[in-house]
Amino acid sequence: MSGARVERRLAAILAVDVAGYSRLMGADEEGTLAALRAVRHELADPKIAGHRGRTVKTTGDGLLAEFASVVDAVRCAVEVQREMIARNAAIPAERRIDFRMGINVGDIIIEDGDIFGDGVNIAARLEALAEPGGICLSAAAHEQVRDRLDLAFDDLGEQQVKNIARPVRVYLVAIARNAALRAPLPLPDKPSLAVLPFQNLSGDPEQEYFVDGIVEEIITAISRLPWLFVIARNSSFAYKGKSSDLRQVGRELGVRYVLEGSVRKSGNRVRITSQLIDTTTGAHIWADRFDGALDDIFELQDQVASSVVGAIEPKLRQSEIERATRKPTANLDAYDLYLRALAQSYKYIEEGMREAVALLQRALAIDASHAPAAALVGWCRGWQQLQGWGTVSAAEVAEAVRFARLAIEAGKDDPDALWMAGNTLSYFAGDHAAAAGAIERGLALNPGSAHAWPANGLLLYRQNRADRAIEALERGMRLSPLDPLGYVFTGALAAVHVMAGRYEEAIEWADRSLREMPRSESAIRNRLVACAHLGRIEEARDGLGRLLELTPGLTIARFRALYTNVHEPKLLDIHVEGLRKAGLPEK
Repeated sequence: MSGARVERRLAAILAVDVAGYSRLMGADEEGTLAALRAVRHELADPKIAGHRGRTVKTTGDGLLAEFASVVDAVRCAVEVQREMIARNAAIPAERRIDFRMGINVGDIIIEDGDIFGDGVNIAARLEALAEPGGICLSAAAHEQVRDRLDLAFDDLGEQQVKNIARPVRVYLVAIARNAALRAPLPLPDKPSLAVLPFQNLSGDPEQEYFVDGIVEEIITAISRLPWLFVIARNSSFAYKGKSSDLRQVGRELGVRYVLEGSVRKSGNRVRITSQLIDTTTGAHIWADRFDGALDDIFELQDQVASSVVGAIEPKLRQSEIERATRKPTANLDAYDLYLRALAQSYKYIEEGMREAVALLQRALAIDASHAPAAALVGWCRGWQQLQGWGTVSAAEVAEAVRFARLAIEAGKDDPDALWMAGNTLSYFAGDHAAAAGAIERGLALNPGSAHAWPANGLLLYRQNRADRAIEALERGMRLSPLDPLGYVFTGALAAVHVMAGRYEEAIEWADRSLREMPRSESAIRNRLVACAHLGRIEEARDGLGRLLELTPGLTIARFRALYTNVHEPKLLDIHVEGLRKAGLPEK
């Protein structure tokens, strides 16, 4: 006798849950339930119905919906996430409801109005991989929408997920590159500016580093004006090589003005052209051209910075501009090597850091007082040690510390040299007092430094001052909202939350960091320590396995030796206890 006929169909499945639901309920059970009901009634249910979908069921912290079309499912998800950003804007971070979403297309079984099968299970697993506010798609769903929707995606590769035999290829809707998923950033109270990468018109790809270096110098000169909000170099350079709508750039970066231009270098001559545009109207505020010899390059940079400042704030006195400008070394050979080293260090890979140090050593052999080069050595060495990129010897650590002290002495008016040198003294020498003095002076010179603020946050973290560390890190993230090094900021926030005993939050920040940089030693370590303290030992052991792949031979004794100068005893003990619970051997 045959059984009852099973109803099947092909469908797009949307799985949704609330990130940090247990934390929200623990803080305010009634308020969380009321807010979640309101979101479902006012937003989620109407959007699903409006895109011809069906809500299959709701759970305490999520819902499951099906659609006949993957395009409809993705459009619905994008619109819900976009409107959640607007809803959350006025809500304190600790009370916000952030959805994670997973979308799959596959064969499903229908029974009594519910749906079952691997098609549903995969959607649920994808949702678990998404970051708060994020959307993950299976390869099958991505194939259906990649040429039909104007969205950018990041390929996260094949992921092994629970209870699914074969690995699942996962695509992340690239929120940082999709304006549809980001509410426009509000304009700051003071004038705000982004300097976009200048075009290299020299016809020589090898000159890219030179052109980028000039733009960085202009950004630095302008950023040091305390009345001006300037977007950091790394977020501005997210637009390198792209033809962008400047109004959209203004909305994405939260700035009123954009400076763009070009550099043409020929022999010993250089021509810089630039124009300033009001992103709210598209109007050209100012344009100019500067010609000169390479030995006048710093004067030309000052002229560009001064002219932009004058266009934005006519009342600014010229003497204030002159005091704000920086005069780096006139030795172009050393400067040229420093620019090349910067280009290598921004790659954040083992080979890049090694090449950067070699270039910096050459620069310092030419000009021993070149403060930016001296400071950058320690920054590169820190990343080499943290990531396990080779062995940083005691002699190399001593050299980095010596160069850092030299940079502080020689670069008293150089904000970047000061924060990098301060970070080195804190990290390698445990000299937090000298580090604080250097970083604070750097911030006084350049309050808009998106990297000095995180350096300050890391220093405060090492001093066991969690709340102030979080403030500094979040300020850096606001100054550089599209920073390719965002994983450094989010990874640091994970570390601070571990220190504060907020382990659920630490895991959330670590996961965000690892999605951008899966091999981040710091994020892996802080995540496993948080899991261990929460009693999630299996997850902690999995994290320890990943950590030992990056830092083979790590033991409790070796960890203590590496971090005794870096962490306060209380913080060191938190990490040691977590690592021990995860199974890291003592010796």
